[in-house]
Amino acid sequence: MYPFIHILGYNLGSFGLMLWLAGVVGAIVLDRSFRRAGVTADAMGIVAITVVAGIVGAKLWHVIDTPIEFREIGWSVLWDRDGFAWFGGLVLGISALLIQGWQARVGALRTLDLAAPAAAIGYGIGRVGCFLAGDGCYGVPTKLPWGMSFPNGVDPTFARVHPTPLYELAAGLLIGGWLWVRGGKQRPTGAMVGEYLLLSGVARFLVEFVRRNPKVLWGLSNAQLASLGSVVAGVLLMVWAYKRKNAGPDEATAVVEKSA
Repeated sequence: MYPFIHILGYNLGSFGLMLWLAGVVGAIVLDRSFRRAGVTADAMGIVAITVVAGIVGAKLWHVIDTPIEFREIGWSVLWDRDGFAWFGGLVLGISALLIQGWQARVGALRTLDLAAPAAAIGYGIGRVGCFLAGDGCYGVPTKLPWGMSFPNGVDPTFARVHPTPLYELAAGLLIGGWLWVRGGKQRPTGAMVGEYLLLSGVARFLVEFVRRNPKVLWGLSNAQLASLGSVVAGVLLMVWAYKRKNAGPDEATAVVEKSA
């Protein structure tokens, strides 16, 4: 693996480079979503703030999820290059999008809908950074022909294990492509982000079965429990969105009567 890439005498962290690439690609996809929807907001600025919020959330959730590291090395764990949790990044990333969508007068939920394909694709690309760094987010040992070892990784292993970051790359690209196609047609506000939460939650839940994360409850890992929450939230949001759409004419009538 390649935790660092050597360019012109500089040692560049592969994780950071892939995170930067994920942000750039995410900004391009979000910009296309904005253009398709006729929105003039600054996609690059929105993605930049969201990425920073996602990184902070992912690091904080990792610290909460693995308090033993904090007890061992103290506050320096917050600046460590390793240790980022998907769910924390999701929560703070979505929060940042909600606030920015409201500030840009695009609408909080509508911004999430438009950002859903970019979020899925960007997440998948970001996982390539974990793969190149060999930071320990790989899976359990396997005899499958595509099993890989990470002897030079940040958290090395000599056993052949599931390359779970590549699984998540494939899932992210597939989910992002699906959401992009779905977003080409008119959908009720909130439906697209509901699909994103559902699909990304299912993908992470399944991948966790071959990852080496410890089980904490009912034979499930913390990430799987968080994934179940994501799935439930996605389903509820979609149900709410489509019910709200079906109630549209009545709501419109009520608004007209109220204004009169």
